[in-house]
Amino acid sequence: MKIPGAVASAIGDATQRPFQLLRATPVGGGDLNQVCRLQGVDGSLYFLKLNDARQHAMYVAEAAGLKSLAATDTIRVPRAITHGIADGLSFLVLEHLPLGGHGDARTLGIQLAALHRHTAERFGYQQDNFIGTSPQPNSWTDDWPSFWREHRIGFQLQLAASNGYDGELQRLGEKLMVALPAFFADYTPQPSLLHGDLWGGNHGFLADGTPTIFDPACYYGDRECDLAMTALFGGYPAEFYAAYQTAWPLDPGYAKRRELYNLYHILNHANLFGGSYARQAERMISALLAP
Repeated sequence: MKIPGAVASAIGDATQRPFQLLRATPVGGGDLNQVCRLQGVDGSLYFLKLNDARQHAMYVAEAAGLKSLAATDTIRVPRAITHGIADGLSFLVLEHLPLGGHGDARTLGIQLAALHRHTAERFGYQQDNFIGTSPQPNSWTDDWPSFWREHRIGFQLQLAASNGYDGELQRLGEKLMVALPAFFADYTPQPSLLHGDLWGGNHGFLADGTPTIFDPACYYGDRECDLAMTALFGGYPAEFYAAYQTAWPLDPGYAKRRELYNLYHILNHANLFGGSYARQAERMISALLAP
C-alpha cells in the first residue's frame, strides 16, 4: 500500500511533533476504504484510511461525527487527528485504538443509552454526511416521520430508481411512504444523538474491556435507529440489550419500527452493492405493509 508522503507531514502539523514513518501495516476489515496502521520511528501509532480524492468529504464528515460523539463524554471513540488530499487520494488519520476482542457489553449498553440522552431541538445534523459512501442528507426537521420519509427511506428510494431499481420496489415504497405515519401514531421520539451506522463491525473493546465505537454517520434522530441496526447483521450480546433496557427502556412498539429503520440500511446496501438486497428490501416493505 502506497502512503502519500503528505500524510506524515499532516500528522506532524496536527500533533506539533515531527512524524517519520517506520512502517505501514495493512489492516483487514475495510469494505469501502484501504486501511492500515502507521508506526513512527518514535513508536507512535496511528490508524489511516485511504480512498479516492473525490471521497474526501466523507472523511471530513466522519471527523465531525467523531468530534460530536467525543464531546458527550459517554463512550470511547478514536480521536480524529487530521485529514486531507494528496497524490490523488483522500486520507483520514485517527488515533490508534488497540482492540482486544471480548469486553464489557453491559457497559456498552449503558454508555449507548447515555449517549442517546444528548438531544437537540430538531431532527437532523449540523451537516450532511454519508452512510457508507452514499450521501446522507440531514436537513433540520421538526417532525420525525417527515424526516424519516424524506431524508432516509425516500432518499434511498430515489437513489435506487437512479440505479435501475424501479418496478416493484418503487411501487411498494410509495405505499410505505403513505402508511408511514401509522408507525408513530402512539409514539413521539426525541432527537437523540445517534452513531448512525452501529452494526457489529463498528464497535469493539480495548484490551482492558473498555467499549469503543467508530465509523459514525451521526445525526439527531430516534434512538431506536441505533438499537435496530445493532440487530441487523448478527446482533450484539444479550447483556448489551438488557443493560440498555435497564438504563432507558424502549417503547413497546420498537419491534415493529425496528424493521422500518433497518429498511434504510438494506436499501443503502442495494444502492452500494446490488445483489439480492433490493429483493430483501421488497420483502421487508411487504411485511411492514401487512395488516
